[in-house]
Amino acid sequence: MNDLAARRARSALSARAGALLLSLLLGAASVLGFAPFYYWPVPIAALAGLAWLIQHAATPRRAALLGLAFGLGYFVTGVSWVFVSMHRYGGMSVPLASFATLFFCTYLALFPAAAAWIARRARSDGGRLALVFPAAWALAEWVRGWMFTGFPWLAVGYAQSPAGPLSGFAPIVGAYGVSLLSALSAGLLVWWSPWRPLRRPGAGIWVAFLHPAAAILAGVWLTALALKPVAWTAPEGAPVSVSLVQGNIEQEMKWRPERAQASLDTYLQLTLSSDSRLILLPETALPLLSVDVPVAYLDMLKTHAQRQGGDILLGVPEYVPAGAERESGGAPGAPDGEARYYNSVMSYGASPTQVYRKHHLVPFGDYFPRWFFVTWVMSALDIPMSSFSRGDARQQPLAVAGQRVAANICYEDVFGEEIIGQLPAATVLANFTNDAWWGDSAASEQHLQMSQMRAQEAGRYMLRATNTGVTAIIDQRGRVLESAPEFAVAVVRGSVQGFSGSTPYVWWGNWPFLAIAAAMLFPLLRLR
Repeated sequence: MNDLAARRARSALSARAGALLLSLLLGAASVLGFAPFYYWPVPIAALAGLAWLIQHAATPRRAALLGLAFGLGYFVTGVSWVFVSMHRYGGMSVPLASFATLFFCTYLALFPAAAAWIARRARSDGGRLALVFPAAWALAEWVRGWMFTGFPWLAVGYAQSPAGPLSGFAPIVGAYGVSLLSALSAGLLVWWSPWRPLRRPGAGIWVAFLHPAAAILAGVWLTALALKPVAWTAPEGAPVSVSLVQGNIEQEMKWRPERAQASLDTYLQLTLSSDSRLILLPETALPLLSVDVPVAYLDMLKTHAQRQGGDILLGVPEYVPAGAERESGGAPGAPDGEARYYNSVMSYGASPTQVYRKHHLVPFGDYFPRWFFVTWVMSALDIPMSSFSRGDARQQPLAVAGQRVAANICYEDVFGEEIIGQLPAATVLANFTNDAWWGDSAASEQHLQMSQMRAQEAGRYMLRATNTGVTAIIDQRGRVLESAPEFAVAVVRGSVQGFSGSTPYVWWGNWPFLAIAAAMLFPLLRLR
């Protein structure tokens, strides 16, 4: 009897370990759904596998461990490129950067763990699982998108952009809504389970398709396909020629004083070679404070833009002296007795000079947060230009070259509900970024895919001017029309069509998604 009990215990332990390993592998495989791979069905299949494991977990605690394993596979595979920024560019030692990366990925994995715990705690199976699991998953992604300033990277909905059928819902419910529908599809597959033997042998294959899960699944996907060609916005005015300048300045050299002139010369030559009406230079293209950039240099840029009858938008660290905040459109309530630094985009050319100041700052990149549990990172990193002030939350589009450009800088375009703050007034979206921080990794391509989702949500072109890539022109359906290879000096030329009008997402933001997720989750929780 003792031997039998021991064998059963070993078998149970082996089964639990196997389930954890499978969940880990499913999480890692999910990354194939995102750029640069774009295999959008993979995350749905992986989530179906996770939902099945959760359904068969003995307790909510084991379900949470399965979710944690899935999250570790997901994020260690998908976002471990943060190691590059911390070690190569932040000056961290390899052991410390490795620990910080694992710590960060473990924190992110807590959100899938929470979703799995909720799904199992609600005693989810069958139809209940098909509703509770996707609602918990999508809400966990949404919370991850704002907690501690937010890190919405690799939300499952992004895997559907631009070609996935479910992206037809993007202009209505946004990226998180598409995540909800992706996870719902996974839950419905588990409920339906058409691969299982039919309970009524001889009844025919049609019995499987009479299952309610099959009907709901077909309804969601057919609706998504019907929505894909819908034009939510309309063209406004004539197309405008545009040039997006990619200087390919090495991150190690970018802020060295002795290399500043070389950077200025590179961007000047590339700009003067462009005959477009609208020219964009990337985030902090000029590695000097705005007050230190030679006046003659800015005059050359301005004169060139005026000759084309247009404007140049360029990224530059802006210095605002003490007492000038209110005059220059700074954040209301900023102390007049204190000088400020902003990560800004400035316009020069035929239109009056205008400024956009980055609002959503990146912790450890744009500023050092004072979070007690990560203060040890602050003393280990050596990142230049990391003490920026926050720009105004509501800023007007830049009226340049006959367009109204909704500017956003770097990380800001991963927050869909913030991007729509300048809509419907803006006719074009523009992202100014420097993804050189992440080295030769998938991060730049993943960032591009998130910009593609923003274009679909807003029904507008997205222009991406980057230092090392991916510099691209994206149309209102999220398709890349023109792009430059990464880590090359290049100028992307093309035309941009302005659009007017509003998608449902522009009007309502994430509220419809939150209402639907809450409706799916709240009545089904039967917590003891």
